[in-house]
Amino acid sequence: MKNIDLDKLTIAQLAERFASLGIEEDKAVFDDDNAKYNRLYGQMDAIKEELKRRPGDQRRALQPLFDHPNMWVRLMAAKGTLAVASEAARKMLQAIESWGRQPYAGDAGMCLVNLDRGIFVPK
Repeated sequence: MKNIDLDKLTIAQLAERFASLGIEEDKAVFDDDNAKYNRLYGQMDAIKEELKRRPGDQRRALQPLFDHPNMWVRLMAAKGTLAVASEAARKMLQAIESWGRQPYAGDAGMCLVNLDRGIFVPK
């Protein structure tokens, strides 16, 4: 996949790209394709950083993804908005954890534990 100049994309396009990458990342998790997962994770992280860089920290643009049909996209959106919409993101993580389906529930649960222990501090 060719590199995309993120600073040229609109906020809506960045959120849409985040969701598309999340779907691919979900598949990489189930295919046990760590190299692909790592590449996609880096691309999703770059989108979060680009949104954060925008005036007013636009990571809130990921909140509508809490309703996305793909649970991995919901999980990544929740984790990506913890610094800017902590209450809503935490509720989403709790919902994913209570759903009980792995690996989503485990990832959400560990994120919550790490938040509560102060091991993970969203920035």
